[in-house]
Amino acid sequence: MELFEELKKLGVDVDDALKRLNGKEDLYKRLLGLYVKTIEGQYVSPDFSATDYQEEIAKAHSIKGTSGNISVTPMYQAYSKIVELLRADDPEGARVVLKEILPLQNEIVDCIRKYQ
Repeated sequence: MELFEELKKLGVDVDDALKRLNGKEDLYKRLLGLYVKTIEGQYVSPDFSATDYQEEIAKAHSIKGTSGNISVTPMYQAYSKIVELLRADDPEGARVVLKEILPLQNEIVDCIRKYQ
């Protein structure tokens, strides 16, 4: 199965992303590679401190923005909620959302890596 088809099955809005990029598939593939680097570099662990999580807010915000820019919709939605919960001083709620989304995040990253 091709990269774009696999990503669609994981909830990524490939068509929307390609529309934003004027159909430039090679550019989208490069951006997906950069997305993997963002996930790795900004990884938010569910074991973050319940008292000091400012760094996690910044990391989650970065992942949210990158996800939105390339239409990785499930990650965008989850990280939007995580940022919202952390800013509302609800680290436990954010931790729940994070634990729910990490398996899908790993699937998306693995899918992209498979085709890089």
